[in-house]
Amino acid sequence: MNYKITIKEGKEKQLLRHHPWVFSGAIKSIEPKFDIASWADVYTEKGVFIAKGWYDEKSHIVLHLLSWNEKENVGLSFVKKLVRDAIMRRKDFFTRSATTNAFRLIHGEADFLPGFAVDAYASTIRIILSSRFAMAFLQTVVEEIDNLLHPSLIVVSTDPQYASVEGMSERVRYFIGDEEKKIAEDKIEPVTILENGIYYEIPGTKGQKSGFYLDQRENRIIAEEYAKGRKCLDICSYTGGFTLHLLKGGAESVKAIDSSESALRHLLYQVHLNEEKGTIDKDSRSKVEILSGDCFELIRNEEKNKYDLIVLDPPKLAKTKGNLENAMKAYKDLNRIAMEKIKDGGIIITFSCSGALSREDFRTVLSWSAKDANVECQILRTLGQAQDHPIRLSFPESEYLKGYVLRISK
Repeated sequence: MNYKITIKEGKEKQLLRHHPWVFSGAIKSIEPKFDIASWADVYTEKGVFIAKGWYDEKSHIVLHLLSWNEKENVGLSFVKKLVRDAIMRRKDFFTRSATTNAFRLIHGEADFLPGFAVDAYASTIRIILSSRFAMAFLQTVVEEIDNLLHPSLIVVSTDPQYASVEGMSERVRYFIGDEEKKIAEDKIEPVTILENGIYYEIPGTKGQKSGFYLDQRENRIIAEEYAKGRKCLDICSYTGGFTLHLLKGGAESVKAIDSSESALRHLLYQVHLNEEKGTIDKDSRSKVEILSGDCFELIRNEEKNKYDLIVLDPPKLAKTKGNLENAMKAYKDLNRIAMEKIKDGGIIITFSCSGALSREDFRTVLSWSAKDANVECQILRTLGQAQDHPIRLSFPESEYLKGYVLRISK
């Protein structure tokens, strides 16, 4: 069954420009009356075709637009094609397995598959669901991934941020082939991956995001370029992606601060792992200091003019536009303190992963930080998410990771 949905006059402009989200307030009528989630043909009030999409009244985004081709035959085969197309767009990554075997396969709306974040970790696939659409088509996507890649295991979990608003249960599911299996969590072994020649051990089932921040891959290499001979501070280090690259780049020392004691212990394990593999110097562990606690408070206690390089990679502070103002204050405070602590001429590599905070707003925040810290600030490089996390121009929300390399003059 296909619904026929008419959009209120004045609400169709963004949709005609291929923005994929339609909220209930933009809908004038739907025929027949909603019964179950299904495909929909979407029109303006004047009867002009807009797009085809998936309608589910129980979702907080009731209509996801997926094709602007009126002749498109939407259905299971269409979804499988979207999966194939997304994976084929990453085909170059499959040739890099000697140095990198972990990357994103499907990046949600940017790949026309709303609510799917799909990552490859060597032969294991991790899927995180954040929409009812993703829940509805999980089996189809699993079947197509297995058909194309034959992974040893597919691990599926629900994004806790969206579980309640989408009416989805938080649970972990396992698929071998295209069949769901019952596997005890303690039986899932960690996965060792390679990224840019550095080894990481990823939890089998748990961890932030899908277990690792793949979107920072290219930025870690850039951080490495600035590390030689510098005393470094890695704020919100998690399990050490930036720390390891700073060590590889020849940092004199690295202090890693994170709220999670277990993440920091794992960071040290990964330093040892890479010492053994020969990817970093044998004495690298002696250069690393860890400190757990509230990163925003601990950085205040750091000695001024001690560090040559500071990495600021905080968690998402603005989860919605509603808390953007408070988040901007927090970003301003964190960056101001870093600017006060850094040596004259030092480098700050700073990030925001809040989709609600625009790049322009982030630059404004940094200018406020520089003013309050009474420093001059030069942008040396503009950073963003890795290329396997593409930004879809018609969907600006897909640009969530913003970053800058700054030089601070006092």
